[in-house]
Amino acid sequence: MLGALLGAAVALPATRARVLSSSGAIAGTIVGAIAVAAGWSWGFLLLAFFVPASALSRLGAEQKSASTERIVAKSGSRDARQVVANGGIFAAAAAMHLVSPSPIWMAVGIGALAASAADTWATEVGTLIGGQPRSIVSGRPVPVGTSGGITPAGTAAALAGAAFMSLAAWVVGFAVPIHAVIAGGVAGALADSLIGAGLQERRWCDLCESSTERPVHDCGTVTRVSAGIAGFDNDAVNLACSCIGALVALVLS
Repeated sequence: MLGALLGAAVALPATRARVLSSSGAIAGTIVGAIAVAAGWSWGFLLLAFFVPASALSRLGAEQKSASTERIVAKSGSRDARQVVANGGIFAAAAAMHLVSPSPIWMAVGIGALAASAADTWATEVGTLIGGQPRSIVSGRPVPVGTSGGITPAGTAAALAGAAFMSLAAWVVGFAVPIHAVIAGGVAGALADSLIGAGLQERRWCDLCESSTERPVHDCGTVTRVSAGIAGFDNDAVNLACSCIGALVALVLS
């Protein structure tokens, strides 16, 4: 119950600040309740992920929205699917740790969260100050906001995000080596870019003759699938990113 109250206390202001949508606030409250039920250290790690990620998302929000609105399917407030994609594996590990405490679940949980943090930091920083991104697969310039596009600033931010979560895990005494957390975070962010470039659904606006991830382009035209796996959207990619981060951290620890 304390976890649910804490989750709500964080989610409600985040909703007013348009960091979370109504569904995102509900999902965040549930994730928070599960985390704190597993232990206050789990709740602390969730806050360590959420607070910097939210701050980075608000930093230069108008500038980032203007440069990505024609491409990115979702912008602004995070909904329930986005919360689950980024925090679902962590919440599942917390629930398993509650049932059967083990360093295994600590490694899975912090690895998943480090991957989500690394990916989020890379996206927010790279979009704001990274300049012209290039495809991680072809190396060719791609529009800002394109999945699979990377920048030096974004890559550095991914490493910083993973290192930050490793420091948070060390502070609360998680039995997971720092190098395992950092490697899990960076591997997850790298996988996110690779999967985003190769497998994520791509759509095409026939009216504007431009690539996008939006089902309905900003011009009002309904877009069509042009590449990737239909239905495999950015939320699915983020979930895969978390899974890979969890696996890498588990193996290395």
